[in-house]
Amino acid sequence: MARRRKPKRREREKVSTTSYADAEGNVLVLRDALSPGSIAKVGEQIENQAYSVDDVWQRRTELIFERLAVSWKIAGLPLDDQKMLLGRYRMADPETRRWVRETIDEHIRRNIPELA
Repeated sequence: MARRRKPKRREREKVSTTSYADAEGNVLVLRDALSPGSIAKVGEQIENQAYSVDDVWQRRTELIFERLAVSWKIAGLPLDDQKMLLGRYRMADPETRRWVRETIDEHIRRNIPELA
């Protein structure tokens, strides 16, 4: 019996990105655009009675980071795996997290105003 061949995956277009460097030389690379589905997902209200206002804010911040971050070079070590990126963001000190949030906020205002 002949085996079926899997259809070839279509190549995804390279999305334009913007790089941001902090004072220590770490470089965060963010997508310049998101799909309408991603924008809708971020815009959805997170509803769970167990979540505090801070929990909802934190989850939305992480969701935006997950959707936008392409890579993050920290101390010369490049990270481009989504799980590793999110894990590194969660482990970052408060000053680094604040820099990432402010960078993403400015990036959204310039490139994806419908998300702001």
